[in-house]
Amino acid sequence: MNAFDFVVKDRKGQDVSLSDFKGKVLLIVNTATGCGFTPQYEDLQKIYDEYKDQGLEILDFPCNQFANQAPGTDEEIHSFCKGRFGITFPQYGKIDVNGENAIPLYKWLTSNTKFDGFGSGPKALMMSGVAKAQDKDYKNNGNIKWNFTKFLINREGEIIGRFEPTKDMKDVGKEIQKAL
Repeated sequence: MNAFDFVVKDRKGQDVSLSDFKGKVLLIVNTATGCGFTPQYEDLQKIYDEYKDQGLEILDFPCNQFANQAPGTDEEIHSFCKGRFGITFPQYGKIDVNGENAIPLYKWLTSNTKFDGFGSGPKALMMSGVAKAQDKDYKNNGNIKWNFTKFLINREGEIIGRFEPTKDMKDVGKEIQKAL
């Protein structure tokens, strides 16, 4: 099984087969419009502009599971992101990334990756506290800990990287460049 085996819903509720992206490098990210990490949309758009012609696709999945930071309809979320950050990469329907209602793609992503920590610094310390409050065993499972967790998928559909929201976006960009 690989990423290209999954079908997801676009923001209008239509099925999209990820097999449409075979041969491309994917960055899959769960997002929110009211999060401290929301400004990462700007970095994501810059990365997309830089690498889309080399075969990168960013798949944006709004998620309201973390402190209700993605309220609104799929269209309201899209309008906000397009207007505020000028995003041009595809946004999909709002999803759950953890729990029994998580979509199959995210069940696969989280069961095939490990949480490697938030790094160091003030944001990392804050996020560790938040994650521990939600899940005492957070360090030992692959569940998504917060908005803007990213998964890098190679051209064969295999997971080659997982980046927590505290990961420097320049480092994410370097890993994408290597994958391309």
